[in-house]
Amino acid sequence: MEQAKIQIEGIGSQTEIQLIEQKMNALAGVGSFTIDPATKQLSLSYDSSSVTLQDIIRSISETGMKASVVRSKTGKFSSWWKEKQQIALLGCGLAILTTFLLGLFVIPQNYTFIGYIIAVLIGVYYPAKKALIALMNLTATIHLLMLIGSVGALVLGMWSEAAILIFVYSLGDVLESYAVDKARGAIRSLMNLAPKKALVRKDGKEVMVPVEEINVGDVVVVKAGERIPVDGTVLVGSSFVDQSTVTGESIPKNKQVGDVVFAGTINQESFLEVRVDKPASETMLSKIIYSVEAAQAKKISFQRFSDRFSNLYTPAMFVLGVAVAVIPPLFFGAEWMPFILRGLVVFVVSCSCGLALSVPVAVVAAMANAARKGVVFKGGAYFESAQKVKVIAFDKTGTLTIGRPEVTDVVTFGKISQDELLSVAAIIECRSGHPLANAILRKAKESNVPINANLENFEEITGKGVKAKINGKQCFAGSLRFLQENSVSTENIQEQVVELENEGKTTILVGRDDGLLGVIAIADALRPGAKETLKVIHGAGIRTVMLTGDSERCAKAIAAQVGVDEYFAQLMPDEKVNVVQQLREKYGSVAMVGDGVNDAPAMAVSNVGIAMGAAGTDVAVEAGDIVLMSDDLSKINYIRELSRKTVANVKQNIAVSLINISFMVTAALLGYLGLVTGLLLNEISALVVIGNALRLLTSKNKFESFKT
Repeated sequence: MEQAKIQIEGIGSQTEIQLIEQKMNALAGVGSFTIDPATKQLSLSYDSSSVTLQDIIRSISETGMKASVVRSKTGKFSSWWKEKQQIALLGCGLAILTTFLLGLFVIPQNYTFIGYIIAVLIGVYYPAKKALIALMNLTATIHLLMLIGSVGALVLGMWSEAAILIFVYSLGDVLESYAVDKARGAIRSLMNLAPKKALVRKDGKEVMVPVEEINVGDVVVVKAGERIPVDGTVLVGSSFVDQSTVTGESIPKNKQVGDVVFAGTINQESFLEVRVDKPASETMLSKIIYSVEAAQAKKISFQRFSDRFSNLYTPAMFVLGVAVAVIPPLFFGAEWMPFILRGLVVFVVSCSCGLALSVPVAVVAAMANAARKGVVFKGGAYFESAQKVKVIAFDKTGTLTIGRPEVTDVVTFGKISQDELLSVAAIIECRSGHPLANAILRKAKESNVPINANLENFEEITGKGVKAKINGKQCFAGSLRFLQENSVSTENIQEQVVELENEGKTTILVGRDDGLLGVIAIADALRPGAKETLKVIHGAGIRTVMLTGDSERCAKAIAAQVGVDEYFAQLMPDEKVNVVQQLREKYGSVAMVGDGVNDAPAMAVSNVGIAMGAAGTDVAVEAGDIVLMSDDLSKINYIRELSRKTVANVKQNIAVSLINISFMVTAALLGYLGLVTGLLLNEISALVVIGNALRLLTSKNKFESFKT
């Protein structure tokens, strides 16, 4: 199966999407496909031996829409207010208003039909075009019902009603376009965050160059207050950078030489020179945008219900309208005119835009809200999955913990100070490449202790420790056994060593030939906010589990500190998969939270995989169903809350739409609704649904970051 993207001109509503879906389903050789009305793109897989791209484009053209193969990664977003249909709508509305005012104050009422016919001619083209396309494809759509209702009103001499009918239906199309455009506005605004041009240093000169022309390895100059145009590494300078556009973090990060920076972030303080690491099309910001665009086409189960309902409902309403207009006069001797009108009203009120908009606008609005806060949902289905979760499984290293060894305790023995102990340990460890040695060196630098001395006869014994002469004195750093083997007495500190190790910490004893100096404890520290986040999760009645490959003792200590309900230690990656499957069988819906790399298999078998810290690794963007761009665990509670609100919002919208349809169709059948009244009630229902869905754009995160 080959992959392709096709740009389609003419997608304006769910009606066009349904027509394209019918065409794709009818083509042999077309596999899976998704349609994104925001970028007006069809993404599909197809068997080139059975169908060609030309066949696919020709099939789309039969719907009256234009199609062409996309060569770039992203499409062009629609702008609802730039479409020609909006101009026709405005002209139709002005013609109706002018005719109404002239009928009141200037010309006789029996001449106003001319103005209303002009209004019909101005406004009817676009909805009639859609209706005729639906008719040619033997598909009953709301536009076809609208055209029948309008023509019927004209035949009955109801000129003003026909004009208002066309105007309000066209207004409904515009409102649908506006709602979709508004919901996707936040995503589109992300595209504008990265500068279009950058100041590049070449051959000793600084030249302004479009970002698309910048090559990997070029050096970009970023001044204070400017947005960083590329993903790259700082070569010169130091500054605080606001990364909220990518990670959602409100606190700026201090970036120094060697640190990674992202396109679209803001250099707040001083001059930076950045080496370009990725082309503009592959920056972290572009991956976020692309992921959200792709996710919009993945339907929530409520959307599938809405589509199935519409496929049955619209033809049923067509048959019902005809039956109401024809059966009573033909078989029961009723007058034709009242029942034809009643049938037209059934056509009009049954065309519910609200039901079509109930789900997609809410889902896309929620996605936009999440993207602004550094959370990427890979599809609407994951809102459902996240709010059903009964158990959350966390990887330990890099998720509940920072994933980097840090000095936690410095315990001295005798009269030596903590700084002196750190200094000796750092000097002797400075030639070791062991991660624990790096942790001691970092702590020494943070404490500003001297680490320069005359070091001689350095020797590293694998698995035990290091020894060397410092200023002529023999020094040792390593395990308890290592110091004992080198005749350093450890009797008075053994109890403290055992106590530290029972807390899941690794101990390094430091001594000289004249005696023991002290012990340094090192551990993978808890991620800031981990304990507080899990406390909130517990409060919601959700079980928490920790998975790790570490030893039983270390796992037990970390589990006690962070407060998980259960932990599993000494797990290989495939064993993590088995544990997640067991949790699903025992508790139901399970979420797996990991760094998105080593935990990908376990995340794949969970109901929803949450990859965190994705701004630090490209793989993580692809690994999870939901992606946290920062390493802020509190976002998990935000995900749960937003998912709950989104599903509730969708249910509200569907309920309002179905109640409104039931009421209006019943009232129309009984003859209690006129054409204009029914039409206005229909559009009011759509406005209520749109307004309710767009509330998700401004939904607040009540779970503030616990990070310090």
